[in-house]
Amino acid sequence: MEEYLRPSLKSNKPICFCDMDGCVADYDKRVQENRVAGIKEHELTRAKNAYKDLELIPGAYDAVQWLSEHFDFYLASTSPWSCPDAWMQKRIWAEEYLGKVVKKRLILTHNKGLLKGDLLIDDRIANGVADFEGTFIHFGSLQFPDWDTTIEWLKNGDGQKIFERFEVRQRILKSKCYR
Repeated sequence: MEEYLRPSLKSNKPICFCDMDGCVADYDKRVQENRVAGIKEHELTRAKNAYKDLELIPGAYDAVQWLSEHFDFYLASTSPWSCPDAWMQKRIWAEEYLGKVVKKRLILTHNKGLLKGDLLIDDRIANGVADFEGTFIHFGSLQFPDWDTTIEWLKNGDGQKIFERFEVRQRILKSKCYR
């Protein structure tokens, strides 16, 4: 097989995508605060600083650190098309609140079903989430209400199957590529 046709074996860990708003950044709190002030959510998404200085979801920082150690980790977020400033704010927020582990690891997309990886963590089932081919964790649901529960499931529950499938796939790819 020609070198340029070989699958990439660049990552030696499973790939994880995690949504920003509602999983890592507390956008819902910002929505609630603005609702009290009489600002509707669709108006907020067009506001110049809608995504600036959002608080971290409890446990999110430590969860992102753990995920970055055990996965090839990326933030995957949807940004409002009507507010290009939000795209920049999300990138700046990621750097300020999460640091180097997310440097050059922010993907903005309106179709998460196009992402190719092993795990997607999202608080919503919109924007192509149903088409994601790996394992989906519905963050904030009854099964995964918070980061402690989610990380525990990945460490000791059925989440271990993600790592097992990855190891099998890596062995198959290596045997096909390096004969």
